[in-house]
Amino acid sequence: MNKCLKITLVGHLPEGFLRKHIQKNARSLGIEGTVQPMADNTIRIVVCGDIDPVEEFLDLIHKESAKIDFDYIEIEPFLKSKDYRGVFRVIE
Repeated sequence: MNKCLKITLVGHLPEGFLRKHIQKNARSLGIEGTVQPMADNTIRIVVCGDIDPVEEFLDLIHKESAKIDFDYIEIEPFLKSKDYRGVFRVIE
């Protein structure tokens, strides 16, 4: 069974955080989706995959948030509306 989530993070991120942590962890867990930085220090993440890897990815986000001290984290269910072709991408 698949699970899709939209995750919104707000805060100042260290250089390379999107590729070194978000993309690397998503790819190692075999989940697909995107991460996109916005101009207002907001990061939008969409992840889709099997339930256990998506939950593990979410746990990793929470662990990283303790180190980075995000101002805000929002997690909501998401209905997959497009094909991510089995890849996790950084959109810049």
